[in-house]
Amino acid sequence: MPEGDAVRRTADRLDRALAGQLLTGSDLRVPQLATTDLAGGTVERTATHGKHLLTRLVMPDGAPLTLHTHLKMEGSWRVVAPGARWPGPAQDARVVLRTERADAIGFLLGLVELLPTAEEHTIVGHLGPDLLGAWTPDDEATALARLTATPDRMLGTALLDQTVVAGIGTIWLSEVCFVQGVHPQAPVAAVGDPLRLLRRARQMLRAALEHGQPLTTGDRRNPVWVYRRQRQPCLRCRTTVEAGLVGEPGRRRTTYRCPRCQPASA
Repeated sequence: MPEGDAVRRTADRLDRALAGQLLTGSDLRVPQLATTDLAGGTVERTATHGKHLLTRLVMPDGAPLTLHTHLKMEGSWRVVAPGARWPGPAQDARVVLRTERADAIGFLLGLVELLPTAEEHTIVGHLGPDLLGAWTPDDEATALARLTATPDRMLGTALLDQTVVAGIGTIWLSEVCFVQGVHPQAPVAAVGDPLRLLRRARQMLRAALEHGQPLTTGDRRNPVWVYRRQRQPCLRCRTTVEAGLVGEPGRRRTTYRCPRCQPASA
């Protein structure tokens, strides 16, 4: 599943193509919206909150609407010149937005819904602060309080919980735990400085957004410390990297760690 930085890059790509543009046509290929026509609406921008995309429109009657999409595991948004060949099968398209200068096609989107912009809180209000959002002192305090509210909870499970903090997926879970020197399967209480961990996670996402890819090591040949490097030597100490599972039952995710750099107990 794309993580917060990848979702923000998707939103930026949509903004470059659609922001400020009048929709000349639309095709919402989901049953509940099959008869909806957004033509005549003006795209303001595409905002994000964690892994959620919020494309905000103003319709001809002045009504502000939000097209809410989520990529889930397989979804993507692609932008092409008007009338150009799509970079994916037509049967996989869930949303098509057309303007005079570009077509934006959402393929295999895991979620598509339309709602008044004033009601966005009903779909993202329960989420934790967005690591790529404004990140005010209040946001930081809220994220810290939610992370530490259940000290016995597995750290990796807590960090993947988007109601704690929004934007972390398996890449950033693995990488921030490595850099912080903590075991992702340890309890939250084992983290010596959880605020520093959150700040590092934010720094990593912002750096990835700037570089266009995860680059936690600073070396493009080996851009990540442990993510998907199981059975390979740790780039810091040469100990073999291990894989393990975190997450709620039925939603397990794989994480990675160095047994020496991230001991199970301090």
